[in-house]
Amino acid sequence: MDGTPARPRIEPPKVAVATAPLSVLETVRKARRNVLEIVPELAFRQPMLTGVTVARWHMVMDPDSLERILKDRVEDYPKSPVTKRLLRPAIGESLFIAEGAHWRWQRRAAAPVFAHRHLVALSPFMTAAAERSAARIGEEMAAKGGVEAYAQMIAATFDVICDVALSGKDTLDRPAVSRAIDEYMETVGKVSLLDVLAVPTWVPRPATLFRRRSSDLRPLMDRVIAARRNEPAREDLLDLMRFAEDPESGRKMTPEELRDNMLAFIVAGHETTALALAWALWLLAIDPATQERAREEARAAIGSGPAEAAHLPSLGYVGQVLEEAMRLYPPAAFLARIAKAEDRLCGRPIMGGDILMLPIYALHRHRMLWEDADAFDPERFAPAAARGRHRYQYLPFGAGPRICIGMGFALMEAKLILATLLARWRFVPGGPPPEPAMTLTLRPSGGVRLRAEPII
Repeated sequence: MDGTPARPRIEPPKVAVATAPLSVLETVRKARRNVLEIVPELAFRQPMLTGVTVARWHMVMDPDSLERILKDRVEDYPKSPVTKRLLRPAIGESLFIAEGAHWRWQRRAAAPVFAHRHLVALSPFMTAAAERSAARIGEEMAAKGGVEAYAQMIAATFDVICDVALSGKDTLDRPAVSRAIDEYMETVGKVSLLDVLAVPTWVPRPATLFRRRSSDLRPLMDRVIAARRNEPAREDLLDLMRFAEDPESGRKMTPEELRDNMLAFIVAGHETTALALAWALWLLAIDPATQERAREEARAAIGSGPAEAAHLPSLGYVGQVLEEAMRLYPPAAFLARIAKAEDRLCGRPIMGGDILMLPIYALHRHRMLWEDADAFDPERFAPAAARGRHRYQYLPFGAGPRICIGMGFALMEAKLILATLLARWRFVPGGPPPEPAMTLTLRPSGGVRLRAEPII
């Protein structure tokens, strides 16, 4: 014993998952409220589950099998029709949805856009957004005596997206975009009874028929792209994507393809990074010792801030906090694929047409893979601890050839914002614990209520 006091155990809120088999109607009801409620408790203790509702399904938590699905035989496991139905109205035939040759040429064209040198060049926009976020938190505290951290992080990451992607937040109306995303999540983005009954996706769902046109982001982006044609080239994401071409074919994106990929970046990029930050702030608020350690690191690196790209190598523990936040609350917490060919996973036969459910939330809290899986402990991601971990045990950004193309961007942005905030403010809980609830992303139901105390 070295005399160091034991770290207190912190167990944050978790989803109340299914403890008994669900009927079709119960599945629909729970999935519309919170997709993760359909995940059985057994999924946290077994490598794979198999069952039948209308179609045969497999729930896969085994890292070797996930590697086979997401890397070794990725072409045999495309995204499920339901996943495409839910996402297509928002992000069209973008990289996130496209399959086969259509995906490959887009990926080849877009990959250089997200090269490290471009991220470093864009990082001053992230630093400026972090500085504005720290100031807004002070303003909200002064006006209301508390902070809604999720809304604040949405505002911060939207600033980054608009500046980096579109050369300024005046290009898009943030309230209009936020309203459109929320309406989309509450209508088209929810599972339908027809989905569970395996009714073909070309049959219209009620939510699709009755959703408001204000939830359609495409006209907003079409106008931005049309206006850009008559302007000088800029060093922002829109122009980098506009002039990007496939090195093999020379093909460039059409205006429609450009629109879909920009929307995918805007919708997924600012929402998911904001979620990682909001959950991280809550976790730090309920664990003062860990927050103080992360703050000491941030202050040693950046003083009172703001954080810049040059500080990133000195923000290792801040990164560990973010990684642990995304383990407990992965923004994309549930994926689905469909088998196109016969295979075997965990010794079980897979038939063409079988549905493969990949509950990342259960994978990240699996009892066979993580010690004290529901507890918050950033030490899991210390370099020595992470070194021997199976690559497909931790998948906040996916993995394999279809790993999130914006992963480096998101991690850089999140570290710069979190370090800047920690250097300025001490966060404590200001309301009840947020409840994790997922439709398309794992959001904090009820918001993240905090109080922020200035660091003197």
